[in-house]
Amino acid sequence: MNADSPIGQVISLSAKRLVQDVPAPQHGGAVLRDVLSGGPFDAAVTGFVLACLPEGDKPVLWISDRMSRRENGRLYGAALGHFGFTGKVLRVEVSHPRDVLWAMEEGAACAGLAAVVGEIHGAPEVLSFTATKRLALRAEAAQVPVWLIRSGDHGALSAARERWRLTSMPSRRHAYNSAAPGAPLWEAELFRARGRAPGVWHAAYDGQGDPKRGADRLRLLSRSGDGPLAADHGRAADAARR
Repeated sequence: MNADSPIGQVISLSAKRLVQDVPAPQHGGAVLRDVLSGGPFDAAVTGFVLACLPEGDKPVLWISDRMSRRENGRLYGAALGHFGFTGKVLRVEVSHPRDVLWAMEEGAACAGLAAVVGEIHGAPEVLSFTATKRLALRAEAAQVPVWLIRSGDHGALSAARERWRLTSMPSRRHAYNSAAPGAPLWEAELFRARGRAPGVWHAAYDGQGDPKRGADRLRLLSRSGDGPLAADHGRAADAARR
């Protein structure tokens, strides 16, 4: 099957092992997590979720509504390995957010899935706090991680156990060509979580991994508290005038 075929439902890649290194809540990894986009047409949310998906032979159910596909596009099978995802994807495309929620609830109750990912655009009425509460309870009951990608939404109420906001940053330097883009780099803000403190990190998929762990992982580096250099110069100039 063509890995990036728009009509193919299952994408099979290699069997390389992947370990999730995202800070996990104290009550485990099978929870509902919201991932909000920091701006329109920003692919950081998709890359971040791909780098966090669990390993295993079970497929991942990925559902998207029509407006999400218009803004975020479709998964490109040949590129998924660049984010460390090595499993299988069962892709479901629907038109309305209510159908995304229905498929997510059904998937979250299925122990035969490695994870469920849903993409919903904006803040439609059907995506209420009650709807997210049902998703959270299903995920925890069946021990299936659920990720909800919310593009065009600035943070409506949600029962998600973790809420992330992702923004693309300038890519890393390319190792062999200074004129070419390097690996993607994101700003990951955890602005709400149960049982752990919020924070902001620079996040990137680390394809080298830790040899002692024998795995690839998502690397999170605490963001520096320093401001721009121009601000320092401005403060120095003000001090000199005094």
